[in-house]
Amino acid sequence: MNYKKICVIGLGYIGLPTASTFAMQDLDVLGVDINPSIIATLNRGEIHIHEPGLREIFNTAIQAGKFRAATSPEEADAFIIAVPTPFRDHQFGEYQGKQFKLADMTAVISAAESILPVLREGNLVILESTSPPRTTVDLLAPILERSGLKAGIDFHLCYSPERVLPGQILRELIENARVIGGITPESAQAGFDLYSVFVKGKIIKTDSTTAEMVKLMENTYRDVNIAIANEFSRLAEKFSVDVWEAISIANLHPRVKILSPGPGVGGHCISVDPWFFVETAPEITPLIYQSRQVNDSQPAFVVRMVQRALGDLNGKQIAALGLAYKPDVDDLRESPAVEVVHLLQSQGARVLAWEPFKPDAKLPGVSMANSLEETLQNADAVLLLVSHTEFKKIEPDQISGKTRARIAIDTVNGWDSKSWQDAGFKIVKIGVGK
Repeated sequence: MNYKKICVIGLGYIGLPTASTFAMQDLDVLGVDINPSIIATLNRGEIHIHEPGLREIFNTAIQAGKFRAATSPEEADAFIIAVPTPFRDHQFGEYQGKQFKLADMTAVISAAESILPVLREGNLVILESTSPPRTTVDLLAPILERSGLKAGIDFHLCYSPERVLPGQILRELIENARVIGGITPESAQAGFDLYSVFVKGKIIKTDSTTAEMVKLMENTYRDVNIAIANEFSRLAEKFSVDVWEAISIANLHPRVKILSPGPGVGGHCISVDPWFFVETAPEITPLIYQSRQVNDSQPAFVVRMVQRALGDLNGKQIAALGLAYKPDVDDLRESPAVEVVHLLQSQGARVLAWEPFKPDAKLPGVSMANSLEETLQNADAVLLLVSHTEFKKIEPDQISGKTRARIAIDTVNGWDSKSWQDAGFKIVKIGVGK
């Protein structure tokens, strides 16, 4: 198929880089988002998210007249849906007394309905949003067929999940393997033709439900492996072992690769996707369910660490370094660091957080500092929650004169224990017994 104009619905961490990458290939791209502030920002030639290299290619696309933004779709050759699929607020599923989170597909439904007035014969519609299995055939297709056109016959329909890492999105969009799941082989080929415009990695064609499952499997695999690392950190503390030393030794085995423990699992992938399996098949996913329980409870484990180091937390001032869900990005979605802050505050602690990648973040109940120095001032303890590169470079003698704190709590193994101890600090690390 020959594509000249595409419409990308949802201009967040995936949609905007995808739209900009297509525009760099000389396609006319209309970016759609229901947030008028985002539309105004983009049409001024500015961007609203942090991603290395994005500003440069976005500016090139704008200057070439290949990208513009609007609040509703227009006729196009292809439509890409890249909207969020968060959890439902205060709604849970239940199976044999166990509660599990449910996917909120409202944004996907709204995006599909917005396409209806402009959907034409021969068009291609692609869902990129991470979704429970069979979403494409059971949810998306029936909505689009309200246009009077038949999915897989009059228009092509595919599922093609994003599989990129924040901080490396632009490179991985191009270089990573791409999965195209069509509801028919012809739809899969149409999707193949579109992504071939810029994808240099292998493009695999399959059916839509397989493609949905592939995305969920990838992140569930990682979640389960992180869960065992987090559980090892708890065991190490119980048995007075240094989990970091134990992991490094265990990983010398040629068939063992234990991941690193931490304050939990966040982001809009690993902490979310496994629940989609549990939601659709709770009777056969006990391992996935339990892994989610372990990782979701890790912030509470961190708070117990802090309590052991400081005693009663009521009135204690804590400098929290990092709120992002992973190092060197500005993405705070489902961040375990934010949950740690909330839990500390529920115990009476006063927490002042510094997030250098998003200093203007506005989070309910979270007090934000304007600088590292402000965070450290008057702190009783320094709590490292995210291994941002700049945080790992902090030397204790650099901050000893800027804070009264002499307790450092490291949840990500970012600091050298001996250096901090030599500087007069008591350092407490996750997964390190007494």
